[in-house]
Amino acid sequence: MQIAIKSEVAGTVFTLEVKNGQAVKPDDLIALVESMKMEIPITAPKAGIIEKILVTPGQLIKESQIIAYLSV
Repeated sequence: MQIAIKSEVAGTVFTLEVKNGQAVKPDDLIALVESMKMEIPITAPKAGIIEKILVTPGQLIKESQIIAYLSV
């Protein structure tokens, strides 16, 4: 089963903290999004493996845009 990890806000991808194929636990940091001069963390909702990252640092993203897919 795959879960889409989405950004809660529009902004710029500041950092990516994971790589494709990496195992994550619930609440592990996936990425930081900079929005209105604040850094918003995007975390893993469940334990699993990062299957595909869809964004790059510096990329502008929209609210609810998919950041990555998590295989659980």
